[in-house]
Amino acid sequence: MPEPIETPPLMAASAECGFPSPAEQYVDTPLDLNTLLVKHPAATYFVRAAGDSMRGAGILPGDILVVDRSLDAFDGAIVIACIDNEFTVKYFRKDEYGIRLEPANPAYSAIRFSGESELRLFGIVTACIHQFQRRG
Repeated sequence: MPEPIETPPLMAASAECGFPSPAEQYVDTPLDLNTLLVKHPAATYFVRAAGDSMRGAGILPGDILVVDRSLDAFDGAIVIACIDNEFTVKYFRKDEYGIRLEPANPAYSAIRFSGESELRLFGIVTACIHQFQRRG
């Protein structure tokens, strides 16, 4: 049986992105990423992003997306959608002209829906886990 993984702690002080502040030498409570990122465990799944159509939203190839199936799509939400049996990640847009899926990269066009295409939504992206490149 594998040993339980120790939950890393969350520092009690914030790390300034501007000028440094005096260092705090203590930690707060352990931080469980599932508790932080998953609000509806029975309806949540993870999926790895591919392609660069959502680069402007901060979603890069290889990122892990946290997707909640229990949430309803709303204008401006980032969704996992299936169009004619192909999955995609896009902004969901709904207005007086209908529904469209918009990329966050100007090199790609929006996908507009008419009666001939089937659109199925598989959840709302609630978080993106992005790891930085490491040397070696």
